[in-house]
Amino acid sequence: MASSLTKDSASTTAEKTFFGHPRGLATLFMTEMWERFSYYGMKALLPLYLVAPGGLHLSATTATAIYSVYLSLVYLLTLPGGWIGDRVFGPRKTVAIAGVIIMLGHLTLALPSAGLFYAGLGLVAIGSGLLKANISTMVGHLYDGPDDPRRDGGFTVFYMGINAGAFAAPLVIGTIGEKVNWHLGFALAALGMALGLGQYLIGSRHLSERSAVTPKPLSAEERTSTLRKGLIWMAVAAAFYIAVVASGHYTLNWLLVPIAIAGLVIPVWVLVKIKRDKDLDAGEQSKMSAYIWFFAAAAVFWMIYDQGGSTMSIFADSSAKNSVLGWGFPVSWYQSVNPVLIMALAPVFAWFWLALNRRGKEPSTIVKFSSGLALIGASFFLFLAPLTIAEGGHKAAAMWLVAIYFVQTVGELTLSPVGLSLTTKMAPAKYASQMMGVWFLAVTAGDATTSLLSIGGVNLDGKGVVTLEAALAVIAGFAVWMYRKKVKQLMGAVH
Repeated sequence: MASSLTKDSASTTAEKTFFGHPRGLATLFMTEMWERFSYYGMKALLPLYLVAPGGLHLSATTATAIYSVYLSLVYLLTLPGGWIGDRVFGPRKTVAIAGVIIMLGHLTLALPSAGLFYAGLGLVAIGSGLLKANISTMVGHLYDGPDDPRRDGGFTVFYMGINAGAFAAPLVIGTIGEKVNWHLGFALAALGMALGLGQYLIGSRHLSERSAVTPKPLSAEERTSTLRKGLIWMAVAAAFYIAVVASGHYTLNWLLVPIAIAGLVIPVWVLVKIKRDKDLDAGEQSKMSAYIWFFAAAAVFWMIYDQGGSTMSIFADSSAKNSVLGWGFPVSWYQSVNPVLIMALAPVFAWFWLALNRRGKEPSTIVKFSSGLALIGASFFLFLAPLTIAEGGHKAAAMWLVAIYFVQTVGELTLSPVGLSLTTKMAPAKYASQMMGVWFLAVTAGDATTSLLSIGGVNLDGKGVVTLEAALAVIAGFAVWMYRKKVKQLMGAVH
């Protein structure tokens, strides 16, 4: 499959490339595409299944809390996922293990049992955490250091693989899940991951040799100590929850609240820990100071962006027409709008950044991030229009929601792929794959905030709350732009 997507390079060695990039990018592109097919298909169904009478039939606030905690956990687990890639298996083997766990998680979701449903979500979260940090790191391994001019473009092409799978998933998995059977939809997600895993194992020979290396393997003593500490913490958690259940006080919030709080506390703790590491030289310390600015900006961005799959999806289910020119469609199809726009616009952005770079006019990363925040804020200001229409007892037109997703997509393209590339450029050598986990912790912090608001009973589709979130994003973007000179100094030679 990888060979069919490659073309001959103009180099004298006639080495095959993938759209001008190393051939291994095709393997990672296809692996990520199928994994995202499974992930986004399940993600599109999740909030709708949680509120549906034929599903778990929960309230909108509870469904949003579960959805946000789940997303928070997925990205929280990228940190230990990166650590396992760095210290235990190496990135290449870790991704293969992750694929198996994700597939088992989706199969568990396919079983008609509420108890097993939450176990399946846990397995998918664990597998996704293992995969995400390591597969992005392997993309970075394909290039000749942080100054390779193809690097940003390579991450943008890789981002297209994510969105190819994300586009198809709601159309296939969403339709089957909503219109035929919820659990059959989850089973199709398992099939998607199986295809991705098979493709990865076949094409892994094209990956960089660095991806098979464990950068800093654990010693025998460290392995024993880590296993012992892990078992102790597991025993403490098990004893605590057994006691809560036995006392008759257990509710779902006993699970949701600790995860949500951890989603806020752990990102701060990790950044402080890395920043205070005395093994980092002066240049790495300075870059980490700058990185904190980008991290905070990204957390605000993802807090709003990820509500496109929860707050907006549940709103569409109850208050939108969900039809175009008289033709109705499943609510889950809205989740295909963003990826199809990404696929249309990502090549344009990749070409545009490179063209500006050749002329010495490419915007700095700081300007790109500021723009992303302003746009995500603008998208929620736009959300006020369909909310106002629904207040009058009318159904909002589907194109209002499409317009919101369009603005969010443009903002995403100015922030997310650039952030992935920036992380590989600014990561201290000691933390390698783990820094990809740190980048994804920004998503954790944003989603954890959303989940805590939902658990607290905040109506996230209320006009006042939506206005406050939109204003917060715009103000954050302006603050980053105002301090751009200071941040640029801290970044050193990184553009």
